[in-house]
Amino acid sequence: MTEIQRTRLRFLRRAADQPRRRLRRGVYLLPSLLTMANMFCGYACVVYAMRGEFETAAPFIGFAVVLDMLDGRIARLTGTTSAFGVEFDSLADVISFGMAPAILSFQWGLSPLGRLGWAAGFLFVAAAAMRLARFNIQTSTGGDKRYFVGMPSPAAAAIPAATVFAAATRYPAGLSDYREALPVLAMVLVPAVLMVSTIRFRSFKTLASPTRRPYTVLIFVAAGIMLIATHPRWALVVMAYSYLASAFVGLAVSRFRHRGGRGAAEIEHQNVDDASPRSTVAK
Repeated sequence: MTEIQRTRLRFLRRAADQPRRRLRRGVYLLPSLLTMANMFCGYACVVYAMRGEFETAAPFIGFAVVLDMLDGRIARLTGTTSAFGVEFDSLADVISFGMAPAILSFQWGLSPLGRLGWAAGFLFVAAAAMRLARFNIQTSTGGDKRYFVGMPSPAAAAIPAATVFAAATRYPAGLSDYREALPVLAMVLVPAVLMVSTIRFRSFKTLASPTRRPYTVLIFVAAGIMLIATHPRWALVVMAYSYLASAFVGLAVSRFRHRGGRGAAEIEHQNVDDASPRSTVAK
């Protein structure tokens, strides 16, 4: 067989006849266990919310937030990141930070509104799913790691969770009047809209960088732990809503600086025009 015939046979060989790459089997156990625990917390929140035990259901979302922070951090520190872990974490987050807060909010405060409450809960779930899908795309393409584009789904889920946990002492069985349930719409719809918005929210991932920080940071962390330990209900509400409001404060400050810088540039440009020879002659 000549060299030309060998070349033709090699070119005409079907793609199916070529050796396939073997997929790696198995998963990294430690980060996957943390993600599984995150999913369990979301499931437990749904179960307790359907049983009407709202004071027990709401803290499970807080536990899920902590586990969600740990699984990705541990995977990066131990070098056990994988495509499976990324997809598994996103699916778990849809349950813990999408479905669980929506059902908790509906069972506690949206049920008197009927179909309107159903719709509001579904919008929250849909917004959380779209937020996580967009986050995966933005992470693969890179970007500014100091900020999130849109409200992170764990922070959005913390809004209804902290609110229900704080209000469960006064309304342990949930709301029964539709007039009392109307403010719950804002509690659900505002985080849902912010999740799919383009407003930038500060990321705390840079705090874990090897850069040295002032000692006052530890003081603030210790004060936060003390407040959560002594007054958990109100401390968590203040923390959740403060993070929500921080994006609007940062947006207002950036616009104010932009306007101030533009005004200073216009004044400087006017002074240059006034000092030009042509303007002096005209005067």
